[in-house]
This record gives sequence, structure tokens and C-alpha cells, in this order.
Amino acid sequence: MTNESEKNKTRAESKRRCRRSVSPGAFVATVVRSGLVVVVASVAGCTPETPAPPQQEFPTEFPTPAGRALRLEDYYRVGRVGGVRLSPDGRWTAFTVSFPVEETNGTESQGWVVPTDASAAPRHLTQGGREVSDLSWTPDGRLRYSSGGLWSVDPTQPREAPRPEFRREEPGNVSPDGTWVASLEDVARAEEPGPALTPFEARHEERFQGVQFDWLNFQRDGAPFPAPDPAALPPREVTITLTGGGEPRTLTTLGMRPGSPAWHPSSRVLAFTADPDWKDERKYGRPDVFLVTVEGQLTRVTDDAWSYGAVGFSPDGRFLSYIGGFGTDTIIEAGLDHGGPRDLFVVPLEDGLPTEGARPVVLTANWDLDPGLVHWSPDSRYLYFTAGKSGGAHFFRVAVGGGSVEQLTSGERSHEGIQVDDGFTTMVYSLGLIETPSDLYAADIDGSGERRLTDVHADLVQEITLSRAERLLYPSYDGTLVEGWLLYPYGYDPAAGPYPLIVHSHGGPHSASGYGFDFKHQLFAAHGYFVLQTNFRSSTGYGDDFKWATWGAWGDRDGEDVMAGVDYAIAHFAIDPERVASIGHSYGGFMTNWLIARYPDRFIAAASGAGISNWMSDYGTADIARTKETEFFGTPWETDARNRMIRQSPLIYADQVQAATLFISGELDQRVPYSEAEQMYVALKKNGVPARVIQYEGQPHGIRGSWNAVHRMMHELAWFEQWMKR
Repeated sequence: MTNESEKNKTRAESKRRCRRSVSPGAFVATVVRSGLVVVVASVAGCTPETPAPPQQEFPTEFPTPAGRALRLEDYYRVGRVGGVRLSPDGRWTAFTVSFPVEETNGTESQGWVVPTDASAAPRHLTQGGREVSDLSWTPDGRLRYSSGGLWSVDPTQPREAPRPEFRREEPGNVSPDGTWVASLEDVARAEEPGPALTPFEARHEERFQGVQFDWLNFQRDGAPFPAPDPAALPPREVTITLTGGGEPRTLTTLGMRPGSPAWHPSSRVLAFTADPDWKDERKYGRPDVFLVTVEGQLTRVTDDAWSYGAVGFSPDGRFLSYIGGFGTDTIIEAGLDHGGPRDLFVVPLEDGLPTEGARPVVLTANWDLDPGLVHWSPDSRYLYFTAGKSGGAHFFRVAVGGGSVEQLTSGERSHEGIQVDDGFTTMVYSLGLIETPSDLYAADIDGSGERRLTDVHADLVQEITLSRAERLLYPSYDGTLVEGWLLYPYGYDPAAGPYPLIVHSHGGPHSASGYGFDFKHQLFAAHGYFVLQTNFRSSTGYGDDFKWATWGAWGDRDGEDVMAGVDYAIAHFAIDPERVASIGHSYGGFMTNWLIARYPDRFIAAASGAGISNWMSDYGTADIARTKETEFFGTPWETDARNRMIRQSPLIYADQVQAATLFISGELDQRVPYSEAEQMYVALKKNGVPARVIQYEGQPHGIRGSWNAVHRMMHELAWFEQWMKR
């Protein structure tokens, strides 16, 4: 193991030990690497030992629904709030609402604007009776949009006629002083001539129909087959051009493919990321952080085994920020039994460059979640960022000078797509809840003063009664606390039970279920089913130990967590233990295959979407070999890894399956190829178990389109009705 690998392992283990044993207020030193090395940081917030599960009390009386049950046809009445744009002064919020359209299999988008203080209802924007799109704000606070041309309006003057604007190319990544435009330009290179062919050979080459390739990364889900050879792309360099025009100035000669350039407030320095090994097909991506001045002076900020991104500068120019985590090759080479932390770093600067002997400060070294999108406060004292926590998503901040991470938003909910105004006083976001479609909300930057800005589905929710959900917190078989959510059947009456149960497992596995509206789950509940979601081990939002707890044995602990949730739900609610089904897509499809094979007497039916059945075959036919090389400790030609892959393959236990199973796949899925479903389907049919396949033509891993979504729900529901309500 290399010295760098040892340091990385020490870094992760130090963080893990902190969570297990250090008392609040303790002071720890964490060494990350030599050279630009990490600091000492206050702990004030290591996660305590797992507490005893609370004694949960659930309601025993349920009111008669006031509205009708949800129907499949209602799918086309549920919209999505998106395209949120907060005005520079924070007074107005522009947004779109998109609805699926049955006739076209597409979507219809509407533009809206609403005062952020919620003092008036949203105003629908149209231009000559046509919908508008591409909402944005001009620097002077006018709302700009496209509709048969480019227009702008003053939102404070609703009766003012829209003003036409000249359509012009946006200047792009302009420096703060308006002098330069930064861009990334491909470097032309001469094509190498192919082998000389005789006329006879040339004729047969022209007649060839098929594909030919000789690069390793020929698969990429959703891309044409074969996917383009990354190494065949030309190098890309950072260039700047005067805003008034002129010849571009090339600042770098790295021969890499930089990304995400960000300007320093002085307009003298650019930060960007680039992967030195981008052409090596046997290595996984691992970008480093670089700085370059407008004169072309290059500084490499990171040079270790981590992978970095999300670069940015503090408004006062004194700090560079970025997010980093272990590179995949680091994990493989070190033989780690866990993944690495994801942390937020800052580096002190002087004149836009690291100060002499500068050390990156890990602001989240002792905080056990994964920081997301970062916003600097205008005074450069804090970094604000999003992160998943339990089944929700919240807004956090941490001081540049150190200290514990503060959580600003709270509650059993998800704050999605947070936007912040220029003055950093207001934020807007979509609020995710289980029991209703999302709407737009605003709050003060500290999370206080929340106000609702939209009620997109007012008519629908007055007509129907959506099912309510219960949060569960229960012990798994080894005592680990697991969080879940149980959706009640429409018109639930305990005396009328017991009811059938559908268990949904999320994809990933490093993702999470939780606070967000799911039409399919509500549809199942509307037809008399309980629906259980669990955040089994490997889920995000519960810390690194929980996230990496399934390393080397996908299906074991996470499967136990799901089954403990089933037991808990049956013990507390009117659920029929003889009528339980499993459903899921991607990792949820694998989990479904695993559960019906390993707990065969517990499931009567299943719907497995894009689920792996054989890790050995999946290794070479899927576009993510890295999951096996990390979380299964190697490749099929390595004994330990091979044994793990075989042991954790549902196909090996297919002779035990009793559940009638529907297999759903995309024809062009490169993430979990159709052959995975085919193997499990054949095994079940050979053993006399009812099974059926639905394959969607031309579809990748994430099966797209409203027609496919409705068709899929229609057949999943029919399958459960056939096998669970006999």
C-alpha cells in the first residue's frame, strides 16, 4: 500500500473513530496529506452511538376520505415546479410549471412570476396567448423570457406592455470587472491516417455494417453504442478573450480537458479542475484543482489521491473553496473496506494565489454528511451548502474560521433547488413532502420566516384524497436503527384489514428514500395497498459508517434492514403477512431479486426493474465495473472478489423463489443490461414460478417518457392485483 493510500485510510478511519468515540467539544487533529495538509478542527458534532429506538405511537382512528381515490389518469394532472430564478434583489421569483401531455408524450411548460414575500398570487406569463420559456433576470431587475422572440417585463408593472429585446449571444463566463470572457477551447490535432487499403479491401470496408471499437470504455448508458472513445477527444485549454473582441489568449498548455472555470474577484485568476489521467482508459476520473493567472502563471493546488470539484472563490478573494472525496482508484489500490468521506475545503489566498505554506482547511472534517451545492456569504465569513439528512434535504452553513456545521432548515421535508438572492437575505426552494406534490416556498436565509408561494395542485387535491404517510424508526436484526416511511391505503380502516403490503427499495444504493411525492406509490395506496419505503444500510444521509456498511456484501445487512421494516410494519399495522410484494428499480431491482430469493416464504409477488441477478456477468457487460472493483474488492479473476460476486448474486438462489415476478427493462440499458433480467426470468420459468418480461424499445436504464411511465404503472398494478388479491 502506498504512503498516500495509508494517509487516506488514516483520514477516513480518524473520521470514523470520531463518530464512534469522541465526546462533543473534543479537539482532534486530522492529517490528510503532506505538502498542502489539513489542519486541526473542532469536533462539536460527532454522531453519538446508536440510541435505543423510541416507543412510537401510531393513530388508531382514521377519518373517512373527503375526496375520491387517485386514478392512473390523474398522472397527466400532476405538474413539476422547476426553472426557479430569484431576482437579484430577492423580491421576485420566476419559475416554470411543467405538465406531461398525453397527446405528444412530451411536456407543456408554463412561465410564472410571484413576489417572494407571498404578498400576491403567482402571475401566469404569456405573450400573445403563447406560453413563454427561458426565464431569466436582467441586472436591473427586469424579467426576460422567450416567446417568438426575446422580451422583458417589469414585474412591478403588471399592465406594462412587454418590451422587445435584441437577441444576442450571451457573453458567457465574464470576469467580475467585465474585461475578459473565459472559455474552454479544444486544441486541433492532426488525424492519423488509417492503413492503406487495396481497392478490393476498400469495397468490403464500405460494405461493412456493424460497429468496431478497441477502447475499454465503450459503454455508457444513454449514449450511442459504442460510446465515443474519451481518449480520442482533443485536449482542451483555458482561454480568455477581451469582451470587446480580439484574438483569444490561451492560458494553459496542460494537454488535459479542464472544466468549470471560476473567476477570482480580482479578475486576475481563474480556478478550474482537470484530470491528469483523463486519457488513461484503465484509470477512473480523479480531477485536481488548478489556478491560472491571466498572464498564464499556473498553480496546481491539489496533487494527491482525492477527486475534487465545485471550485469557487470567497467574495473578498481571500479563500478558494472546493469539495473533495476519495478517488475510485485510491479505494481499489488501498484495498479499503469502505468509501471515503466527502468534505468541503478552503485554501487561504493572497492576490488570488495560495499563500506561502498554505494548508487546505477541511471545514467538514468532523461532520458526517456529504456537502452539496456551495454558496459563499457576501461577507466571506460562511459557506452555505445543501446536504441530504435522513430522508430529507436541508441547508447548512459553516464558518471559514472553523467550528461546527450549523443546520439552518429543519423538519420532515426536503428543500430542493435552493436559490439565494444577491444580498443573501432570501432563499427560495421546492418543498418535498410525501403526501402532496411539491410547491415553491421562500424563507429568510437562516431558514426562518417561511412562506408558501404556490399552490399548483389546489384543484386536484380538493377533488381527491391522497394517502398519508407514517415515519417509522425501527431496529434492524442487529440493533441498528433504520428509518422508513409507510403510506396508508386509501380509506384505511384497521378493522377492515388486513391489507396487502408493497415494499419499495430505492436505487443507488448510495441514495435515499424519503420526503418527496411519488405518484406510483400513491396509486398503489389508492388501490388498497400499504407501501413501505426503507432507508436500509448503504443509504445516504445517515453518515459514512451507515453508507459504507454493506461493503463487500450487498444484500446482507441492507436486506435484513428491509425485512426488519416489514416485520415492524406488520406488527404495528393491519397488514396481511401472506400478501407482501417487493418492487424497485436499479439497485431496488437487485434488492427485489435478492429478497425474493433469500426470503422466499415472505413474498407472494414482485416487480423487478433493471435489477442485477448475476454480478459475474454484470461486471463486463455494464458501464460501471467500478462498483465491483470497490465494493466487491476486485474483479472476477480475483478469488475473493469472485466468491463475493457469486455469493451475492440472486441467480444463485433462484431455485428458492416463490414470488410471481414481473421483470422490467430498457432495451438499450447499459447500466444494468437486459441480460440480467433475462437470466432471472429463465431461472424462474425453469422452476415453474410465474414470471413475465416487459422490455421498453429504445430505452436506457432510466426508462423515459410519459407513455412508458403510465404503461409501466398500469402493468405493475395489474400484476399485483392478479397475484395479491386472489
